[in-house]
Amino acid sequence: MTTKELPDELISLCRQGKLEKATKKLYGNDIVSIKPEGAPDRETRGLEAIIAKGEKFNEMIEEFHSFEMSDPLVADKFFSCSMKIDATFKGGFRNTLNEICLYTVEDGKIVREEFFYNPSPS
Repeated sequence: MTTKELPDELISLCRQGKLEKATKKLYGNDIVSIKPEGAPDRETRGLEAIIAKGEKFNEMIEEFHSFEMSDPLVADKFFSCSMKIDATFKGGFRNTLNEICLYTVEDGKIVREEFFYNPSPS
């Protein structure tokens, strides 16, 4: 899958709520995920660890109200998009997460993802 095709597939699956399927299909085994300074689990390495991180996030959610991803911007082996999640976390805290996502593609797989946002105080 090319760098022009891969973002469309990722965003399509994510918009359908199939984030784990997207991860398993499109991420490389040695994927690296980076969150901003101050975020929990700032760096995660490896496909299985990324899947576990997604499961842990979903376990913290009581209800998803909305999920949005923008169309991608593609340049060379990189693409970016914005993501917005409106959710109520367990315990009743409702929050809107708004971030920029930057992905690196090599050999038809996502090998790095980096998220840019202001972490909420814990």
